[in-house]
Amino acid sequence: MRLDPVALATLKAVVHEGTFERAASRLHVTPSAVSQRIKALEQAVGQVVVGRAKPVTATTAGEVLLRLAGHWDLLVHDALTELVPETSASAHPLVPVVVNADSLATWILPGLARAQEQLGITLDIVREDEEHASGLVRSGAALAAVTADPTPVAGCRIRPLGSLRFVAVCTPDFRARWLPRGARAADLDRAPMVRFDRKDTMQHRVARRWVRREIDPPASYIGSSREFAEAVRLGMGWAMIPEAWAQEDLAAGALVPVSRRPHHDVPLHWLAWRLPSRTLEVLSDCVIEQAHTTLVPHDSGQVVPDGTIKGS
Repeated sequence: MRLDPVALATLKAVVHEGTFERAASRLHVTPSAVSQRIKALEQAVGQVVVGRAKPVTATTAGEVLLRLAGHWDLLVHDALTELVPETSASAHPLVPVVVNADSLATWILPGLARAQEQLGITLDIVREDEEHASGLVRSGAALAAVTADPTPVAGCRIRPLGSLRFVAVCTPDFRARWLPRGARAADLDRAPMVRFDRKDTMQHRVARRWVRREIDPPASYIGSSREFAEAVRLGMGWAMIPEAWAQEDLAAGALVPVSRRPHHDVPLHWLAWRLPSRTLEVLSDCVIEQAHTTLVPHDSGQVVPDGTIKGS
């Protein structure tokens, strides 16, 4: 059995664009041609590769082929760059990478910029919660990811990056109104919370560490890192924000810790497919180098198993 690279590229476009029509526009062919390529691919493997609902999604078999398509594109680019160096000046392959919003807003961009400059690539940054990023690499939607999940993925290499440190904060007026006795369970049930989205459970996990039970407070959802932190500064609720963003306001008294143990470290890892690819190698080196200059080392000795900073 042989798989047609054109059909693989078509599958990738269909899943990325969500419809046959948009994939056709991207590929500069007719929707009928896209449909025929997908049908030919399904006949070749003997399985359905996409669900026809909108948006189009890959089946389990389709995810296997998506991984192959992504790997194929990357390896072809690396080979042509090595064999015909002058082509690299005009070729700008799109490399999908999964990054959580806080990493994107705080530390990783300089590393990604260096990789882009060295490689002449473009980057498709897929924003996803660090707890769910590995699944996008596993499915073939991305070639690499920043993830909080240390679980190995078959065919991939996972390396520690360091920890992104968060601190639970609110305004002085908010604490006086809602948490006058500190972080007690009954008060945390009433005190408004700010969450990034419904996948964001960090505040709940940290609160459970404080009071040894689940809390169920009212919450506002703000899906942008900068505006999320600004909402806390405006007194809309308490939340965990990157410590680097809170330091100045904490020193000035504009923000205060929510509890006597306000810190929480999130260990991050770099998950990338194990391919003989210079692009992935350079990208990985740039991200890891940037992480080591900005994140808290995993072995700093400052963090106890529950995520509390010693002495806090």
